[in-house]
Amino acid sequence: MSDDLVVGLDIGTSKVCAIIAEINESGALEITGVGVSPSTGLRKGVVVNIEAVIGSVTAAIEAAEMMSGRVVENCWVSIGGGHIESLISHGQASVLTVRNNQREVGRDDIERALEIAKALKFGTDRQILDVIPQVYSLDGQPGIRNPLGMIGVRIECDANIVTCSITSAQNLVKCVNRAGFHVEGLILQTLAAGRAVLTQEEKDLGCALIDLGGGTTNMLVYHQGAACVTASVPAGGAQVSADISIVKNVSAETAEKIKIEDGCCWDALLEPGDDIIVPGMGGRSPFPVPRAEICAIIRARMEEIFLMVKEKLAHLTGGKPLGAGIILTGGGAKLLGAADMASSIFHMPVRVGVPLPVPGITGEFRDSLYAAAVGLVLEARDRTADRGASAGSAPAPVEKTREPFFGIFSKLRNWIRNEFF
Repeated sequence: MSDDLVVGLDIGTSKVCAIIAEINESGALEITGVGVSPSTGLRKGVVVNIEAVIGSVTAAIEAAEMMSGRVVENCWVSIGGGHIESLISHGQASVLTVRNNQREVGRDDIERALEIAKALKFGTDRQILDVIPQVYSLDGQPGIRNPLGMIGVRIECDANIVTCSITSAQNLVKCVNRAGFHVEGLILQTLAAGRAVLTQEEKDLGCALIDLGGGTTNMLVYHQGAACVTASVPAGGAQVSADISIVKNVSAETAEKIKIEDGCCWDALLEPGDDIIVPGMGGRSPFPVPRAEICAIIRARMEEIFLMVKEKLAHLTGGKPLGAGIILTGGGAKLLGAADMASSIFHMPVRVGVPLPVPGITGEFRDSLYAAAVGLVLEARDRTADRGASAGSAPAPVEKTREPFFGIFSKLRNWIRNEFF
């Protein structure tokens, strides 16, 4: 794959989204291809059916290839779920002496500080996914955001060490490799979403990003401009659909459609006497259901999810202010009334996060549903530009096992041209 191509692959419980971005002549990133496919092989962010995931990954990337006209070989992949954990490695564990005679802090000094911060003991089933610097101290002076170029002798670093399950990461990589693509690196899903939807001001003031996914709801807290802690609760949009299916005796597909098209979790947004038509099962006739009844089912589950998140956040933030409030992303953020309910539960400002303007992203894709995928290509571009920085967990290259769909299409087109024209 050409050096001017960056590909992000967001593999979720309910959907797989692939985005192809190209670096144009001015050096800016421009999105040229987007592909989406239903996901059936994951449960709560963990692979449970390898063949199903392979099929979803292949379908999503081939759709993006057809839209962009480019062939994908490598990609950056998101990872999330309940197996993700994080902890802060404090400065005293990462003290070193600046090497050069001018005592000017260089990139290699910062990189060595981060490497020392990673020197923590984890279980044999864990691996480091990312190291996110929080704040530096130079010769005992704390609170330094970026010490590069400053004069000093001893540098310390507090870093957020994000870890994941080795088997969960390996199974995810295996699915992508077997689909015929090389995984450049794994990136935390909420970190990618935050890269796409959050402003620097929100990060500086402090905020909590809540990604309402299909199987899990993931959180990432920002304090003083840096992502400081992450967590997850084992519930998401799939549970909302399941509740509708059970209570109203409809199929899972019908319940999902009702949730997406007519779902609401905030009573004040409903019109009195508003009904929806529900398809009958087994050849039975469609029947009307008051929308308020569907709202009551959805409201109960969404309230439970937000209360679980609130309890987690209270423990995670440790009293740190969230001046910029809550930002919702993911498919669940599109549910009518989600922001209103969250605001009433968290007692702070809440907004739905959509990707900030990026060339090539039209109104159709400036949606919270695509936040993580858009953030993947942005984050991947940053990491590719500076290979010295930590690039997550980058597996070894694998041999190509796939003829790209767009490549097959091109060969067929050329054969027809040669034979008949």
